[in-house]
Amino acid sequence: MDPTPDITALLNRVQSGDENAAQELLPHVYEQLRGLASSYFRSQSPAHTLQPTALVHEAYVRLVKSPDGAWNDREHFCAVAAIAMRQILRDHARGKNAQKRSASGERVPLDNVESPSGDAPVDLIVLDEALNDLASADESAARLVELRYFGGLSVEQAAEIMCISRTSAVRLWRRGRAWLYARLGSQGTEGAAP
Repeated sequence: MDPTPDITALLNRVQSGDENAAQELLPHVYEQLRGLASSYFRSQSPAHTLQPTALVHEAYVRLVKSPDGAWNDREHFCAVAAIAMRQILRDHARGKNAQKRSASGERVPLDNVESPSGDAPVDLIVLDEALNDLASADESAARLVELRYFGGLSVEQAAEIMCISRTSAVRLWRRGRAWLYARLGSQGTEGAAP
């Protein structure tokens, strides 16, 4: 096997349903995906029921089994994987909360996941709901925030994936962050904006 395969070619083979390509791809993107997953768990207890390795594998399987996969390159694939991780973490948090509800129906506080930037912990369900609301108001800003926050992409990388200029991406990033900060701050989670 070539030590430095063309990742884009491997991604194209995965998209066409080549299971061997999916197996070949994992070692070449695993460390980057593991790093993203680990960043979500920095503030979590070591006893957290979902671990970064499991998160990486579940997201990877979802992506390579998805008939809708269309990735331009490694960065795009990893950004989409990060979004899949967001969905997995959200579903996991919702499942845990459903189990934690008391007989009176009161909600028990959510597990928080530290933001990828290492800032204050963020309530993943609240953030997910806020991103969904942002998408209703401004789909492009929500997509850019998702790519930057969950995908760990730079403004330039996100702009390239979205096929927009860097200037437009900066404008969307500022608008999306301001909208989320106002929304999350108004819900009593000051400092939790990405």
